[in-house]
Amino acid sequence: MRPSRAPRALARLARPARLALGAALSCALCAPAALRAPGALAAPAAPTAAAAGGERLKDIAHIRGVRANQLFGYGLVVGLNRSGDSQQVRFAMQTVASLLARLNVRIDPQGLLLRNIATVMVTAELPPFARNGTRLDVIVNSMGDAKSLAGGTLIATALRGHDGQIYAMAQGPLAVGGYSIKAAGGGGGGGEKIQNHPTVARVPGGAIVEREIPFTLKDSEEVVWQLFEDDFTTAVRVAQEINHNFGRPIAIAADSRTVRVKVTEAPEDPFEREGHVARFIAELERVPVVPDAAAKVIINERTGTVIINQDVRVDPVAITHGNLTVSIAQQNEVIPASPLTPGQSMVQTNSQVDVAEQSMSIMMLEKGQSLRDLVDGLNQLGASPRDLITIIQAIQRAGALRAKIEVL
Repeated sequence: MRPSRAPRALARLARPARLALGAALSCALCAPAALRAPGALAAPAAPTAAAAGGERLKDIAHIRGVRANQLFGYGLVVGLNRSGDSQQVRFAMQTVASLLARLNVRIDPQGLLLRNIATVMVTAELPPFARNGTRLDVIVNSMGDAKSLAGGTLIATALRGHDGQIYAMAQGPLAVGGYSIKAAGGGGGGGEKIQNHPTVARVPGGAIVEREIPFTLKDSEEVVWQLFEDDFTTAVRVAQEINHNFGRPIAIAADSRTVRVKVTEAPEDPFEREGHVARFIAELERVPVVPDAAAKVIINERTGTVIINQDVRVDPVAITHGNLTVSIAQQNEVIPASPLTPGQSMVQTNSQVDVAEQSMSIMMLEKGQSLRDLVDGLNQLGASPRDLITIIQAIQRAGALRAKIEVL
């Protein structure tokens, strides 16, 4: 009995169908961005050769408007072991009396003798997109003459923004990174040892957000990136890499710090439209960029610190540096009076001056030599950090240093 030819016929009919489906998929993948479905983010293109080893965009820039807000408040810390504010801090007693009055307890602030409380200033940062119930870390700083906040507890403190509105409430036990110990001695004396700053403490997760800052991304038509360091070259590179990554011109450098990026078309599905801008920003954050920087030399004369970046170059210059040491020694000599004379003994001062000069060689720097050549040459001269500051400033005055000097 011969096998049925129907399966073979069906297989022959299915093969062209599979070929047609594969061709359709291939055409869909090769279609230009304008023909893709609205809201479909293009697969990231390979970075250019120049940006392959660059930094991520989110490491050199931030989105305008997406930032933290500072909060502050005034409160009380209780439960201290006689290390709180003294009687001289009048507002501490007034604060306690006001707090007790809200609890229907009437007292005279002048009659309070408390050493287990401290008035504090509480600060925190409200991160972007913080929602009701989000916990924040707070920092507690003593405002009076308290010796230590160790062992204390912050009671309910309202944290306000610069607009005067309350955005969070803080409360909880303090974590102090230091201590203050005083040993009592006879006659009222005694030693005291202080480690770190016992009057500053933290409350991890001690604040709860009660009010949100209204801000939404879903209706944004463009995303504005601001560079941490203003530079026209870096701004243009950012725009070029974004356009290369998405395969179309959607970014432009507005100035040396600002890059404007047009948000791609959102999908029609309301659920997908809600997160389209967030997905778009996530793609932008991963774009690699090689930042550019001006040649700079940072000098701190107080500490003798010198920072030189890799773009510093020097023109041909000859450098010599020597140390001149002058020593002056004085010696007093007593000259006795002559015998059988009415004169008195005299004191004569003898001064001896010694001058020693350290011989140093001359270092030659050729045109375009880099940071390594400059540092190696100055080390050969035996220059100290203080000498290095003087030498660099002298090279700049000679017009041979191709960098900007910033003195802190």
